[in-house]
Amino acid sequence: MTATADATESRTYALPERAQRPSAAEGEVWLIPSGDLRESANTESWGAQQELERQVTEAFEAAGVRVRRAFEADPAFGHGFIRSQRMGMEVFRSIPTDAPLVVATANWQYSHHVLAGLRTHRGSILTVANFAPEWPGLVGLLNLNGGLTKMGREYSSIWTVDGTDDWFREGIATWARTGTLEHDASHVKDLPALADTPESRLGAALAEQLLEDKAIIGIFDEGCMGMYNAIIDDELLNPLGIYKERLSQSALWAEMQTVSDVEADAVGRWLTDAGMTFRLGTDEATELTENQLRWQYKMYIAALRISDDFGLDAVGIQYQQGLKDVCPASDLVEGLLNNLERPEVTSRDGKRVLWEGKALPNFNEVDEGVAVDALITNRVWSAMGMDPATTLHDVRWGEDFEGEYVWVYEISGSVPPSHLPGGYAGAEGWRQGPTFFPAGGSTINGVSRPGEIVWSRVYIEGGALHADVGRGRVVELPEAEVTRRKESTNPEWPIASVVLDGVSRDQFMARHKANHAQLVYADSAAAADRALTAKAAMFDRLGVQVHLCGDATVLQS
Repeated sequence: MTATADATESRTYALPERAQRPSAAEGEVWLIPSGDLRESANTESWGAQQELERQVTEAFEAAGVRVRRAFEADPAFGHGFIRSQRMGMEVFRSIPTDAPLVVATANWQYSHHVLAGLRTHRGSILTVANFAPEWPGLVGLLNLNGGLTKMGREYSSIWTVDGTDDWFREGIATWARTGTLEHDASHVKDLPALADTPESRLGAALAEQLLEDKAIIGIFDEGCMGMYNAIIDDELLNPLGIYKERLSQSALWAEMQTVSDVEADAVGRWLTDAGMTFRLGTDEATELTENQLRWQYKMYIAALRISDDFGLDAVGIQYQQGLKDVCPASDLVEGLLNNLERPEVTSRDGKRVLWEGKALPNFNEVDEGVAVDALITNRVWSAMGMDPATTLHDVRWGEDFEGEYVWVYEISGSVPPSHLPGGYAGAEGWRQGPTFFPAGGSTINGVSRPGEIVWSRVYIEGGALHADVGRGRVVELPEAEVTRRKESTNPEWPIASVVLDGVSRDQFMARHKANHAQLVYADSAAAADRALTAKAAMFDRLGVQVHLCGDATVLQS
């Protein structure tokens, strides 16, 4: 009797109230912008974002579609960006789950701010960016697209210089009508069966060595700047023979405290003796100072010693966020690590020179797609007797020049000196800009030398690792044109003027799955083709799906 009474007893619980979302209206799209986590960048780029939103709204209105912004700008912050993951979740609570959604990007954006909402959104998604040098909207777009690809979320994408071109307006109209937008991908072909050549044998042998002996990449904190696309889970990484050593940037900072001024200053003397110059001042807030350089030299020594402690085969430092509020930038350190010729660093007991005569592959911003690529490239290029110095670049911008499309590839100061004409003599240290780097620090500034290159990107799609590989050239532009391009972007950062063989601007933008592209020089065009073949063979033997882009070919005899 008691059991029966208990079973029928009335119970009252506090049930959660479900958010009331508006309904999607016919002929209407919703718009959101994903912002930076650094408020200085958000406020400074807000004008560019407003101009992009005006262009997008005008294009949709011309197609008979109303644009509805999901939230208003906040006067207290001085901008209207989504500025955190939590804010992104709250904004998506007010968006109809089936509404057509536009993500408009005119700055660097942290993809994780909008990741949760985009993962569960059921309406069609269009990512849109400005294609302008001043603020890296197209860079943020490529990062976001790489993240959407990784999560398996269907999306369309488009970009524009000023919103007036027919290609952009017609693309907006097509997406508004159909919910999808297709781009030309005829420049991409899957890797064919490889012939038995010295290059394919080399690539396979290096892959077998990696699978058998294994390698460790050191991760000084993961997920830099919201780059979800730059994180490779162990389940995909370990089958390549590559494992992570998860390190803390606090350990790097602690190790820096143990490096003496004498050791640090010896690094500085080595660089100046090698011909590198620095634009020095005394104002810590706006100028590069000797104090900032000394801390960068200490980070260089500390990074090598910790890498030695853990037996690392490659290393990446997040820096943003965290270290940016503690010490000067990591870029000078990272460029030096990637270079064969660099200041000697000994073990703590002074008995061994660490990585003597060798580069320690570095992946800037802990981009793990770059980590895999740099490790493989280093081994292939070293085995072929070529300089293995790699660098990632932001795909920053580009324009036609005398009938050729020339990209501005530009990264925040970590280019290895061997990529510059004259090596260290062609490198000049400038202070990092206060907007992104409040603690300053030197770049390795310069203009990359002309030469044949192999470019590539490792990314995740369909739960598997892929690699896009192509050929290209760094070209020499007139000094006035290079200056114009640098001044239009970030003049304190090193620049490469890149032509991608057989790949147009829009083909590259539509296909590329990251804000970064990996770049490495070869001794000649023929050597680049041989190295590309060996690299493709190594990727293939490791189980990475290889795609040849543009005029890239593999040797078949």
